[in-house]
Amino acid sequence: MKILVLGAGTVGRSIATMLCNQKHDVTVVDSNPEHIREINEDLDVRPITGSASHSSVLFQAGVMDADVCLAVTGVDEVNLVAASIAKEMGARRAIARIYASVFRDLSTFDYHNHFKIDRMLSLEHLSAMNLARAIRSDSSVILENLARGDLEVRELTVGDHRRWVKKPLREWKLAREVRVAAITRNGRTFIARGDHHLEPGDRITLIGDHDAIEELAKALEQEVNKKVRVVIAGGGETGYHLAQILQSQRYRVTLIEQAKARANFLSKQLVEGPITVVEGDATQRSKLEEERVADADVFIACTGDDENNIIACVEAKDIGATMTLAVVSRPDYASIVKKLGIDHTVSPREVMAEEVRALLNEGALVYRRTIGSSHLFVLEYNVLEGAPVTRGKIAQLPLPEQCLLAAIVRQSYVRVPTGEDQLEVGDSAVVLAADSVLQELNDLFVPE
Repeated sequence: MKILVLGAGTVGRSIATMLCNQKHDVTVVDSNPEHIREINEDLDVRPITGSASHSSVLFQAGVMDADVCLAVTGVDEVNLVAASIAKEMGARRAIARIYASVFRDLSTFDYHNHFKIDRMLSLEHLSAMNLARAIRSDSSVILENLARGDLEVRELTVGDHRRWVKKPLREWKLAREVRVAAITRNGRTFIARGDHHLEPGDRITLIGDHDAIEELAKALEQEVNKKVRVVIAGGGETGYHLAQILQSQRYRVTLIEQAKARANFLSKQLVEGPITVVEGDATQRSKLEEERVADADVFIACTGDDENNIIACVEAKDIGATMTLAVVSRPDYASIVKKLGIDHTVSPREVMAEEVRALLNEGALVYRRTIGSSHLFVLEYNVLEGAPVTRGKIAQLPLPEQCLLAAIVRQSYVRVPTGEDQLEVGDSAVVLAADSVLQELNDLFVPE
């Protein structure tokens, strides 16, 4: 594939390295001549010095023929403008990295649709999602955010509720905005059908609107005698996103932030769940003892500094925290953290690279990624003119048995479809499918 990377900083360089290793045709643009010189010496890329948001520079970089344009400079506004221009000039897909939470908040303005780009990726939000998935417990956990964040994929363990178990799914009378997508039972995962029923202890995957999922999860989830106590060290964007993800009755969260102004901001923002925000230095043992980290089920360090994260986790583990997780960016620290007894680390660059790989697809397929440790994939397709999926209502389509059409994105509107809905040219379709039916499913989205 022909890929244009805008920005040769830490993130851009790591993405360019990954793409070169996969033998893609890569062009890198950066306004810093030194960055361009260094990347040209180390990687087999086409280097261009200039502003990523200038159309003349993008023209020189060959944006008209690019399969994917990745705007990953250190400035949100530059990334949004550059990705928007690239899309308008002919790039098949344009992706922008963002940092500030405001750009993901659709309540005041839809930046995604306004700039007409395919994806906005937050390195910090992706890291927070990865950390949340790593927390091993019987509580529910969000696996993915799809369709600009309007759609949520969540996994939970079913309790012994007579109203739900042993009853076919078609008789549940679920809210329109949510679906039971998959069931894991005795180590086997399969797409849920109307004649399936749940059994106590099943692990199920829900997909739909956040509020609808939250309501259903409260009814379905097995009783948790003890809330999972989580202590987060660092209230930057990663810590903030993580606290938001864990905002529920299933987690009891304490967030430690050193900067007073930031701590006050977080206290005002994180009001929907049982979250306690405290001011202090999480690398100081006395502060960890004061916040009773010894009683924590999970301690997560995401301060923005690798060394501080490692120190905080080592101290927390020594005090008595059951499980420790750290955000560690430097790859050369990988062997060190294992020796120090840290249970799990997340590398923001690796998380971003994984998300980029999921977006490197051709034809109608936009996004492809496995769900958890199962053999199921979450996929997003563009609905193109002439594709077989446009020829009738969803109930009439020859969809493989082990797939579920989970959502339709039409302009700025996201909905969980019924059998009476019909896909239209220009829609995006979110599908869950087993690996055994991927080729059969792909054929339905290929124009004839």
